[in-house]
Amino acid sequence: MSTGTADDASVQLEFHDHALIPLLFGDHDRNLARIEQKLGVKLEAFGNIVRILGAEESLQAARGTLEGLYRRLEKTKKKGQDPYPFEIGDVDAAVKYAQAADAVGGVREFAGDAGLDTYKRPIGARSPNQAHYLKQLMQHELVFGLGPAGTGKTYLAVAMACAMLKAKRVDRLILSRPAVEAGERLGFLPGDMKDKVDPYLRPLYDALYDMMPGEMVERRLAAGEIEVAPLAFMRGRTLANAYVILDEAQNTTPTQMKMFLTRLGENSRMAVTGDLSQVDLPLGNKSGLRDALDHLHDVQGVGFVEFTAADVVRHPLVTRIVHAYNARDGVLLPGDKSR
Repeated sequence: MSTGTADDASVQLEFHDHALIPLLFGDHDRNLARIEQKLGVKLEAFGNIVRILGAEESLQAARGTLEGLYRRLEKTKKKGQDPYPFEIGDVDAAVKYAQAADAVGGVREFAGDAGLDTYKRPIGARSPNQAHYLKQLMQHELVFGLGPAGTGKTYLAVAMACAMLKAKRVDRLILSRPAVEAGERLGFLPGDMKDKVDPYLRPLYDALYDMMPGEMVERRLAAGEIEVAPLAFMRGRTLANAYVILDEAQNTTPTQMKMFLTRLGENSRMAVTGDLSQVDLPLGNKSGLRDALDHLHDVQGVGFVEFTAADVVRHPLVTRIVHAYNARDGVLLPGDKSR
């Protein structure tokens, strides 16, 4: 717990819905303790009232954090849903929003947003750039999400797809990746075609199972409402009434990327995600994702969101690892003005 000084300011907040207080504070007040740890303030809780003590800037950030979390609980309840307990990542995200200098308008609105309504739990943005990404996914039929591992670009695309499927805005989900080895030589894989390609598509399955009950995933896979397939299976198809995601798109060739993008059919959406710092194509082959970035950036109706290491929402060590490798390789992420 932080200790106050004579120079500290204080503010008192009152939250009127007593039923939401346990979720706001967390088990044994762990959410309050996390805010204290992240911002160096002191929080004193008395029933539905919280007193914040700390330096002015940190005090306002703590206030914004608590108000954002409370708004999210209120909005979930107003939708007729049971508010979901906050994870530590949710609290950290609220702190990021409150600290962001541009946390106004739509960004601040997302800070307290109830999240995308998936089948298991609401999924929300955890950084201002993720909020921008969700806006692009809502507004455009084709969106490219570029950036390092752990920024949520694929996870949020799957969440948007699940939310649209649940709302009956699309009839099916189609999730795809190029089957390119990441430096290993896997050799002969036994089994049928599904057994052979599943290792490449496992991250997409992981996201699905995080947002849908397992039996629902299996049932929809069997019925064809969810299809997980390698990129090569997309040739010659027109994908209508579907939410289509291409993951690891940095490992496509320009020809494959053009083929995939021209599969877009009526009432369909596409999200294309990838990390240009982790291309596994043979040396000298241009990435289809790079080619698309070069030629489609100004095409009307296409959205591009470029993440950086600051958007990593995995373990904090992942952010430091990304920074270290980028420094070693001299990598400039998409959107870097010095590129």
